[in-house]
Amino acid sequence: MANHRDDRTLTELMTGLVGDISGLFRKEIDLAKAEASENLNRALGGAEILLVGLVFAIGAIGVLLSAAVNGLAAFLVARNVAEPNADTLAALIVGVIVALLAWAMVARGISTLRGSSLKLDKTATSLRRDVDVVKERVQ
Repeated sequence: MANHRDDRTLTELMTGLVGDISGLFRKEIDLAKAEASENLNRALGGAEILLVGLVFAIGAIGVLLSAAVNGLAAFLVARNVAEPNADTLAALIVGVIVALLAWAMVARGISTLRGSSLKLDKTATSLRRDVDVVKERVQ
């Protein structure tokens, strides 16, 4: 290994070091941006697929509810209820059941949101503790 003498001054060496470090940080930031962009694109693709699946699920629920209405109407017709009345009664029964289920789910969701689930008790306690420690050290 040959000894190579560097004739640069300490200031030049430090300037070069700072330049190299800042370049390294810039490259790391660029890499992080590229990685974040890639992950965001992947997540958006997954969200699009999820939304399409939800649209199909809503359609399937509509078809199943229609089948339930038709099946209940056929059952009522078999029990000697006039066909127009059976259709109306079946739609009313299925509609009320679905409405009650929806109301129960919405009410439960609202009560969960109103509850303590949105309170940040641990964070607030930790922040109060930090403020107290800072106050003690400043005094």
